[in-house]
Amino acid sequence: MMIYLGIESTAHTLGAGIVDGEKIIANEKDSYKPPEGGIVPAEAAEHHRKVGRDIVNRALEAAGLTEEDVDVIGYAAGPGLPPCLVQGKKIAEEIAGRRPVLGVNHCIAHIEIGKKASGFRDPLTVYVSGGNTQIIALSKGRYRVFGETLDIGLGNAIDKLARHLGLSMPGGPKIEALARQGKRYYPLPYTVKGMDLAFSGILTAAKKAEASKEDIAFSFQETCFAMLAEVAERALAHTQKTEVLLTGGVAANKRLAEIIRGMAEEHGAVFSVPEAQYCGDNGAMIAWLTKLVHESGAEAAADIRPRWRTDAVEVRW
Repeated sequence: MMIYLGIESTAHTLGAGIVDGEKIIANEKDSYKPPEGGIVPAEAAEHHRKVGRDIVNRALEAAGLTEEDVDVIGYAAGPGLPPCLVQGKKIAEEIAGRRPVLGVNHCIAHIEIGKKASGFRDPLTVYVSGGNTQIIALSKGRYRVFGETLDIGLGNAIDKLARHLGLSMPGGPKIEALARQGKRYYPLPYTVKGMDLAFSGILTAAKKAEASKEDIAFSFQETCFAMLAEVAERALAHTQKTEVLLTGGVAANKRLAEIIRGMAEEHGAVFSVPEAQYCGDNGAMIAWLTKLVHESGAEAAADIRPRWRTDAVEVRW
């Protein structure tokens, strides 16, 4: 069996994962945490440069391997922040030597690691992360986008609200914790346009809300998650899929999982969400997709693609 090493570096996380055959045998990471505000791409890239080889070595040690044992190396070519993507590619190429180096799609890696974890074959995927929010299903050899954000990703919106409320990063878990203490719903704009969503207006209204932090967090989550469930429900009815997968960094939110699970079960579909280590950005998902791309002979990226869309990739596996 071949050994695949994957490098994740699209945003704040530098991850290294290793796949041996059908098994994930290592998944190490380290995340850049800005002292204040959001991600500064150049600083995140510098973080990745500094910790990159150490994280790879930790993954190799966890797997009981050396660099020479690795057969194929993959990196996240996009979508993502260009300086961060460049560092991930550099790390992969420095290790590779004459071994194959494949650039793979970050969004599809989230889907495929979710499918592996769940055992699903053909799900409707609700993909929610910092930079992306999409409702996706496989059709005619591509992951088609049935609905998506028109402005910012849900994770980005949550982090912006967290910073406004004076919470440290990462903001997602802290907003979730605050929301559990909320008791009153504060009306916020519910912005669904056809099959697409917009979060910036809701964020602006939440920042102006005259309510407790707990009620703001609760109201923000309930509004955004209901919007997501509405669009996902229509996509599920249209595609007639029997499996619903929730994946991406925001998928770790238990309230979101509860809402999407309820929607899926009302339609007789089976629901799954990966364990937390595979929800957020990680190297294992890049290693796993690298294996799928390599074995199927599908086209890989030769360079970074910062705006590489999910539906631009031919799925041969």
